[in-house]
Amino acid sequence: MDIINWNDFEKVELRVGTIVEVADFPEARKPAYKVKVDFGELGTKQSSAQITKHYTKDELVGRQILGVVNFPKKQIANFMSEFLVTGLADENGDIVLAAVDKPVPNGSKLI
Repeated sequence: MDIINWNDFEKVELRVGTIVEVADFPEARKPAYKVKVDFGELGTKQSSAQITKHYTKDELVGRQILGVVNFPKKQIANFMSEFLVTGLADENGDIVLAAVDKPVPNGSKLI
């Protein structure tokens, strides 16, 4: 494990946002959704997320998640991802979202 210092951690913009739209992403190599997330003052950003095993599109809308918003944009198939959806792999390698357990304002930074 690499040890980082506090200044390194402060560079990561982990922000809370609310999922406002979810669509299928059939062009992705692995099953995924396209998600649009409202990050408050940072605006709405889109990303792909390999979360189809544990979540339906309907149950994701309105859910708050954590995203890394200061990575460069990344093209995935024919789609431009603007942030990284955070999650953890379960025992089968399927992704479970990292999320907050109580509502907080969109755009709040993890501190």
